[in-house]
This record gives sequence, C-alpha cells and structure tokens, in this order.
Amino acid sequence: MHVFKSTAALPKAVAYREIQEQLLGLFAGERDGLANTANLSALLYAGLPDLNWVGFYFLRGRELVLGPFQGKVACVRIALGKGVCGTAAERRETIIVQDVHAFPGHIACDAASRSEIVVPVMQQGQLIGVLDLDSPQPGRFEAEDGAGLNAAVNVLVQSSDLIRLAGQ
Repeated sequence: MHVFKSTAALPKAVAYREIQEQLLGLFAGERDGLANTANLSALLYAGLPDLNWVGFYFLRGRELVLGPFQGKVACVRIALGKGVCGTAAERRETIIVQDVHAFPGHIACDAASRSEIVVPVMQQGQLIGVLDLDSPQPGRFEAEDGAGLNAAVNVLVQSSDLIRLAGQ
C-alpha cells in the first residue's frame, strides 16, 4: 500500500522531487502503463495545488484519445495539431499556456480552466501521447513545472511498458 505525502505546501522544486520519489515507490515492480498512468494522474491531482484536471491522452492514428485522468468529464478526442494537447503532441515539446483564452484554437473541455501545461510522452522514439494539466488560475504553470513534470514523465517512461497504449 502506498502512503501519499502531500506536497501542496512545499516549494515547487521540493514538491516535484517528492513526487518523483513517490512515483518510484508507486511504480516499483509494476510495468503496466495503464495502471501507472492512472496512478500518476491521481498523484499529481492530489499532490499539486490549484489544478482542476490532470490526465493522459494517447495517440491513435492522427488523434489523441482520452486515457486515465482526475477531474471533470473531458473531451474524448483531440486531433493532432489542434488545441494545446494536439499542438504539443505534433511538435513533441512541452507547451505552457498562461491564458488558454489567448491560445489560438484552444479546446475548452472545462470552461473553468484558465492555464494549461502539456508534456509529450515518448518511448523508444515513438510518441505515446501527452500528459495534460489544467488550472483555474491564470499563469499557474511556469518553467519549473515543465521541468518537474518532464521528470515525472521520465520516471513513468522508464518504469512502464507504454508502447501498447499508443494504437498506431
């Protein structure tokens, strides 16, 4: 059984280090990508402040399809190159949006979302999907979040068999 340690009151750098340590414990002995993406979503949602959605979208052909998440009901399919998720997937780079209303083509799955960060998930040189975090707070995400979330995704990739989750 995993004991969750809250990171909400910690400085960001410390919080992300704590999250990484918790992920190593959560993923120890478990390679199933679906289970690990579900637990990563739950850990981030519970452990980071000012979030209203955390989850994964997996690549299926030329679109992203909803995977494990925490938060309100979400958009199920997002075309590559569309919205923040589709753009991050197409570019294969982390995108931080301070104000989603200013992002051309933003897809509003939850009208309460004001800022967003999307991290591509790559394994064996292949795009698997993206990790998406939304916040009701404008300007919630910064470079430190990008570094911390990329580190978390790296732990996920090293600990999990994700290839089967991407239906190429």
